Amino acid sequence: MKKTKIRRIGVFTSGGDAPGMNACIRAITRAAIRQGLQVYGIEQGYKGMIEGKMRPLTWHSVSGILQLGGTILKSARSDAFRTKEGRAIAFEQLKHFGIDALVAIGGDGTFRGALEFMNEYDIPIVGCPGTIDNDIYGTDYTIGYDTATNTAMWAIDKIKDTANAHDRLFFVEVMGRDAGFIALRSGIATGAEAVLVPEQIVTIENLLAKLGRILSHRRRSCIVVVAEGDELGGAIDIAKKVQGQFKDYDIRITILGHIQRGGSPTCFDRVLASQLGIEAVQALLNGQTGVMIGKRHEQIVQTPFEKAVKYHHELNPTLLKIIDILS
Repeated sequence: MKKTKIRRIGVFTSGGDAPGMNACIRAITRAAIRQGLQVYGIEQGYKGMIEGKMRPLTWHSVSGILQLGGTILKSARSDAFRTKEGRAIAFEQLKHFGIDALVAIGGDGTFRGALEFMNEYDIPIVGCPGTIDNDIYGTDYTIGYDTATNTAMWAIDKIKDTANAHDRLFFVEVMGRDAGFIALRSGIATGAEAVLVPEQIVTIENLLAKLGRILSHRRRSCIVVVAEGDELGGAIDIAKKVQGQFKDYDIRITILGHIQRGGSPTCFDRVLASQLGIEAVQALLNGQTGVMIGKRHEQIVQTPFEKAVKYHHELNPTLLKIIDILS
């Protein structure tokens, strides 16, 4: 593909924040500067693009952010960007600031917006997958997933301590509206007795039977990890359905919520974000556009936005069997 002359790159984070986004911003900024480019940070994603919230990023302005959670550029939803009028304003703002290429850090919603924007206007866009859900097609891991899973594991370990002390049946809800990656891995890592994920249909009768078998072995406690998007409902709904069936156990509910989004990124997420950020800049310089930079089987790969938003990263079915075998 013919190389495109680029002088100034704009970088933004969109959708839900994820630990490691700052490491990616840092990598994009420094990789671009080393190539003689200027970098502008666009605050609050597409919303800030429309409102002209853009500022120069320098080598030193991204110092000390590698270990920070969240995103220094902040994130926001934008209904205005979903309209042609909003996207037209965004493009005019980019022209005003002299930005001639973009790196978008986010999930499938971010890439859908980028795809539509790119199809309407002549501006190269490359994406880096940043979402704790790990559900983006074209990469084995997304920025923030490892940190969020470790946070969930850390919390469930502590819940298990108190559950054992009081003969309690705990339902722990983790994030994952459409994908059960966090629930499944944290469940395996903490020895949960059951894991409920959107990808697998489990009836309430099956769940009651399984819990009955487990608790009949005189277990002192039981942990059920629930992805928020599970077919049976969230942890609160499921707990109500099983309440009264196990009278010797106190039923407790913990919703981990946004604790999974925060905190310092793990080593894995920092390295992944750095790799993807550098490769995104190189892709733009090589004339690539409309692609997401991912990592599969330890190799950097590019996936067209069309595929990244059309398909989903599938859960490994063999991991689901591990829960049944070990519980």
